[in-house]
Amino acid sequence: MAKLQVSLKARALRYLSGREHSRQELARKLARYAQEGDDIEALLDTLTEANFMSETRFSESLVNRRAARFGNSRILSELKSHNIDPDSLTEIKAGLVQDEVARAREVWLRKFGTVATDANGRAKQMRFLLQRGFSHRAIQAAMRVREENEVDE
Repeated sequence: MAKLQVSLKARALRYLSGREHSRQELARKLARYAQEGDDIEALLDTLTEANFMSETRFSESLVNRRAARFGNSRILSELKSHNIDPDSLTEIKAGLVQDEVARAREVWLRKFGTVATDANGRAKQMRFLLQRGFSHRAIQAAMRVREENEVDE
């Protein structure tokens, strides 16, 4: 029995029903299934006009998925890799800066729980947070707040 050929639009809608996709990401996924005569760019324009695909929703979705685990620089670099508008990136960055210290503290607590007593241990903890994309300022503030809390207890 022959397998039914799914149209590009149906594939795109299936991808978008699972989660938000950037224009670039969806075009890359659909390119594997495009046949001669298929116009992916026109399909993406149609989906955008019908509000099935939105750069703003994609950005918000990505930030919400990544914010609990990663720092600002990692999130912003991922958004840049999806060709998000630079003006939108400025707004997103402003929103992320406000709670970066709290997010760094949560990630650090989940991984380590206590401040290391020696310099090598502290360096290891700081490197971990740096690799997650947190700024030096946020890392130092998160670890400083934790040290002060441990002294109080």
